[in-house]
Amino acid sequence: MSQTTSYKWLTRTCSILLEWAIPVLTVALWQWLGSMEWISSRILPTPAAVVQAGWSLVENGQLFTYIGDSTQRAFIGFAIGGGIGFALAILNGLLPLSEKLTDSSIQMIRTIPHLSLIPLIIAWFGIGEQGKVFLVALGVAFPIYLNTLHGIRSIDHGLIEMGRTYGLQGLALFRSIIFPGALPSILVGLRFSLGIMWITLIVSETISSDSGIGYMAMNAREFFQMDVVVLSIIIYALLGKLSDWMAKQMERSWLQWHPHFRKGK
Repeated sequence: MSQTTSYKWLTRTCSILLEWAIPVLTVALWQWLGSMEWISSRILPTPAAVVQAGWSLVENGQLFTYIGDSTQRAFIGFAIGGGIGFALAILNGLLPLSEKLTDSSIQMIRTIPHLSLIPLIIAWFGIGEQGKVFLVALGVAFPIYLNTLHGIRSIDHGLIEMGRTYGLQGLALFRSIIFPGALPSILVGLRFSLGIMWITLIVSETISSDSGIGYMAMNAREFFQMDVVVLSIIIYALLGKLSDWMAKQMERSWLQWHPHFRKGK
């Protein structure tokens, strides 16, 4: 292993350790306080108790079913809402007439807190999958729309003119100049919307659900199984962290040409 490779490996390892230092120390302190009985297990079970509860759910096969149901509805909603938000941003960023027709209406809808629509959505869809997918789609659409539109508007007009000088038109101009220029903003919107996706799913599942992690938490609350409730919260946090990590990997992979996103940074 060369000196340069060893240095990069060491730097990357230190970076990972720093990222996880606070969570690991928090869990260690939490376990210690629980073991000393300074925190009642009826209020906050220890990490060991939470792990034991999770293992019991793994053994009976329920945990993966709950996680699968939640993840499926989350990413279906994300795909629908993100696709709509991205398409509208492209249209409004490239076509002034489309922006005049739709942007004002989109901004008015955006100002409505989407979680406040839960009673109405329950009346429309009941407690089935459609309502949760609709809420997630509504929540993620606007961050992607706003950031994509901002990215398109922020592109240097001189670059577009230079592309046209070289004969780029239509789809070729979009693929070579507009989309790469807007991509950093698009990925910011992607990371922001992933967070909103999980927040929306948590609320929708705990209010009305018959499956998923939120249902697991509410069902455990009825029997005062605080270890399962805490486990549900931790699973949501880990899924959110995993989603954000995936978005960061996309940034590093797709934006290697950008000075702020080069490998090794």
